Formats: sequence, C-alpha cells, structure tokens
Amino acid sequence: MKIQEAQQTVDEWIKTVGVRYFNELTNTAILTEEVGELASLMARIYGEQSFKRKSDEDTAMESLEGEMADVLFVLICLANQCGIDLETAFRKSIEKKTKRDKDRHRNNEKL
Repeated sequence: MKIQEAQQTVDEWIKTVGVRYFNELTNTAILTEEVGELASLMARIYGEQSFKRKSDEDTAMESLEGEMADVLFVLICLANQCGIDLETAFRKSIEKKTKRDKDRHRNNEKL
C-alpha cells in the first residue's frame, strides 16, 4: 500500500466507522499517548526494563507491530486533517536528509 492509499483508507474508515475525526489537538494528544506505549514496549524488548508478566513477554513482538501501526494511524489522521500529502512530504524529507547528511554519517568516527 502506498502512503497516499493509506491516507485514503484512513479517511474512508474515519468517515464510515469513526464517524468523524477528533480535533487536531486531541489527535496530537492521542499520538503522544501511542508513542509512549511504543516507547514503553521498546524499553522492555530492547532495553533494561522487565516485563510485568510472562504473557506480555510472549506476545511482545506482536504488540510492537500493533503499537507501530497505532502510531502510523494517528499520524495519518493528523496529516489528513492538516491537508498534508505524506508521500510528498516524506519524499522531500529524504531529499533534505540526503543533501544535508551525504557525508556526515560516513565521516562519523562513532559509527
């Protein structure tokens, strides 16, 4: 699925199942919440924090997939609300990073 298709899919879902978009401020708060849930899971899978229950550890990768998808969904909602074509925006971001960082990482002794 292309990003533009994902934006259309989310828009159709919101209008049929979700009734309407939450306002931009609410969606920003929801995005922050979803990123926090993702961060918490990453700290347990890849960091030093332990899982509270063994069953959480057993389903961690499945949960990680879901949390990333939740972040993407809300980000797409915000893009739709703000009239941003994420495909174009992402392309511009890659071009900017390529131009800015073309030698930066190769010359980084830490890497």
